[in-house]
Amino acid sequence: MYELYIANKNYSSWSLRPWVLLRERGIAFAEKLVPFDGGAGANWTTFRAFSPTGKVPCLRDGDTVVWDSLAIAEYLAERHAGVWPHDPQARAWARCASAEMHSGFAALRSTCTMNCGVRVRVDAPSDALRKDLARLDELWNEGLARFGGPFLAGAEFSTVDAFFAPVAFRIQSYGLQLGTASMAYAQRLLDLPAMREWYEAALVESWRDPEHEDEVRRAGTWLQDLRTAG
Repeated sequence: MYELYIANKNYSSWSLRPWVLLRERGIAFAEKLVPFDGGAGANWTTFRAFSPTGKVPCLRDGDTVVWDSLAIAEYLAERHAGVWPHDPQARAWARCASAEMHSGFAALRSTCTMNCGVRVRVDAPSDALRKDLARLDELWNEGLARFGGPFLAGAEFSTVDAFFAPVAFRIQSYGLQLGTASMAYAQRLLDLPAMREWYEAALVESWRDPEHEDEVRRAGTWLQDLRTAG
């Protein structure tokens, strides 16, 4: 059975991607959660026990180690149908959109870091953040219109949806606004069984990582903390 190493569900957007992909595609795996433990240097030392980069996520399949979220998706796609869309045009689009999320949207990532359990108002969104949100809205509308929904590349949840799943939590946490179709899609992601499972687990985690907490407080006005422990 696959072993998927992840970090805190409240914070780790990178961990969420392969986790929700495996869950929604019905691929069995053993979850190995190793929490952040006090800064990038300490995390690197801890995570090096299972990941060559000292980062999460990391998939282990026997003697095979796959340590990047996009590489994990490709590895799974070689073994399981439906990880990427079957239709060649939808698959090409989904790969491009996933790669764009994997390497882009820097302002969205840095301003609105993932923290499932809080609600924050972004008081002064930068031009860069506005640009990222406009591109996100454009991209989501393109996929939904072109391939017919309800997911980005067609009727079934695939890798491209997994790669944007953390954005749905960011929209919820920071009250970000997109167009009607995009907001409905974000809610559709939040309503998925796997996403609800992740969110509920995130709310009861007792760990607090100072770096992640400070990042959220810099984003704007802290409105609410829904976490039940810690």
